[in-house]
Amino acid sequence: MQLGWRGSRWRRSVAASLCAAALVLSGCTIGTDGEDSGQENQQEEAKAQAPKISVADDATDINPTEPVTVKSLGDGLKSVSMVNESGKEVESELSPDGMSWTTKEKLGYYRTYTVTAIDKNGEKSTSTFQTTQPAATVDAWLSPIDGSTVGVGQTINVRFSAPIENREAVEKAMEVRTEPEVEGAFYWISNSEVRWRPKDYWEPGTTVSLKADFYGLDLGQGYYGSEDVETSFTVGDRVISIVDDATKTMEVYRNGELLRTIPVSLGSDRWPTPNGTYIIGDKNESLVMDSETFGLAHNAGGYRTRVKWATQMSYSGIYVHAAPWSVWAQGNTNTSHGCINVTDEAAQWFQNMSKRGDLVQVRNTKGETLSGYDGLGDWNIPWETWKEGNTQG
Repeated sequence: MQLGWRGSRWRRSVAASLCAAALVLSGCTIGTDGEDSGQENQQEEAKAQAPKISVADDATDINPTEPVTVKSLGDGLKSVSMVNESGKEVESELSPDGMSWTTKEKLGYYRTYTVTAIDKNGEKSTSTFQTTQPAATVDAWLSPIDGSTVGVGQTINVRFSAPIENREAVEKAMEVRTEPEVEGAFYWISNSEVRWRPKDYWEPGTTVSLKADFYGLDLGQGYYGSEDVETSFTVGDRVISIVDDATKTMEVYRNGELLRTIPVSLGSDRWPTPNGTYIIGDKNESLVMDSETFGLAHNAGGYRTRVKWATQMSYSGIYVHAAPWSVWAQGNTNTSHGCINVTDEAAQWFQNMSKRGDLVQVRNTKGETLSGYDGLGDWNIPWETWKEGNTQG
């Protein structure tokens, strides 16, 4: 019994020693794993709490219209600054809770910007990037001018300083608003000019606005828009004049009321006045009319003459104007190169009562129809053709 007890005690002692050793070894292993894991977690936590800048460091071709933002992943932003290569600071705004920051102005083309953001926990982030560098910037001019009152035939005209390849993007960047709402569409009359017109003539009193976000817009071929533009206008009285070669007269109507019937002399058989609908454009009290600007040489029957009270009807040189030399023919014989010849008094009266966007409808001449691409002949393009558009050229 004595020997058995000692053997049993020895076995328990050995087992206890082995267990203790195992615990010691186990404790060392646990201690090492915990320490490494803790350090990694601290590093990851610190990394995660660095402010997040929306633009990556060394990024290029950043659109200058896109806001740059910074977000705190910690306790909030302590400070954020953004400067260009000249040290000029960009206008910005910090959220009320201090957790986010954003730019409040559009950036410039060809610029390098640096963002420096520091969180309240001391973590810092930086990013230096470049904006888009266009091959060239393109200007856009709008008509009618802002605040004007126009006729019921006025179209919205957008003319660019260079040919446009990305027509679809341009149309999407423009917003036309009318009150009351009307159906309308864009159409390109050249590779550098697009028009918007309603399906039917405007109703008097309609208000119209166009807002075009061209800055930062890729126009194709490395060209970008130089600035955003906008205009607004009001449609005035419905003034439509009917020029009929069958009667050699021009009847002038305002809001359906016949104001006056004026004898006229139209284009001769050699240069007949084109039929169709014309939009009134520029008005000139005095104008030198030179046929060579429209391709007719002086020695081929052309002319260079100063006229009074010239009211434009087409880009190709057709005007209502005073022609004292043809008073004898007005009302009975066509003698002009295509213009509407009237007396001095009638020309002055017509110009004074006309406004940009009024309409002149020419009928029954031997001429063809004024081209819809002439510049003031938009209404001669059928609506179905206009509505379909031509963004593909």
